[in-house]
Amino acid sequence: MLEQAGIPAVAIDLPGNGADDTPADRVTLDLYVDHIASVAARMAGKVALVGHSGGGIVATAAAERLFGKVDRVAYVAGMMLPSGMSFGDLLADMKAAENGLLGIGPHLVWSEDRRATVVPAEAAAEIFLSDMDRAEALAAVARLTPQPQGGRDVAAVWSPERFGRLTRLYVECAADRSVALALQRRMQDLVPGAERVTLDTGHAPQVSAPDLLVRALVPFLKA
Repeated sequence: MLEQAGIPAVAIDLPGNGADDTPADRVTLDLYVDHIASVAARMAGKVALVGHSGGGIVATAAAERLFGKVDRVAYVAGMMLPSGMSFGDLLADMKAAENGLLGIGPHLVWSEDRRATVVPAEAAAEIFLSDMDRAEALAAVARLTPQPQGGRDVAAVWSPERFGRLTRLYVECAADRSVALALQRRMQDLVPGAERVTLDTGHAPQVSAPDLLVRALVPFLKA
């Protein structure tokens, strides 16, 4: 849909995620950024990054390193955090356990070596795709793959001179059961300056309402 709107788009499988077979014990945030840098280097001109959920931390780290090549970042219910702060730090600050803000965390199933997690299908459908028909949601979450812990428990370090100068968009997902709206709003307070668009969707509008998400992204990406 982005390409139909005239925006060349690349959907990246980060190392150890999706179809990429990098072993979980090799996965780090730096490896993620290395991979994004290699993809960006093959693209003409400047690029924009769109980070969904935990991909927001990756987008921030990549934007900091690739300042000059990356000229804007959009977050879709994304983790847009102060330099050095992890999402776990935010949850602790917001007293997430006491306030019912833990999202998918309590449902994660760990691998025997504690290097990766998987999300059970029923929990994924209920929390990630709560705004979809259940059968359709279950079919969609069947595509989920294990996530390496080395790429999940991370924090991006950034500077006001690089990442801090970039144009940003925050796409809120108002019915999100994973990164609750209260958490999304707190992150925007902590890292001010992003344009805001609010969608009445669950956690993954790229799956449940792609037309609404594209409508929110295109003006920002073409500006």
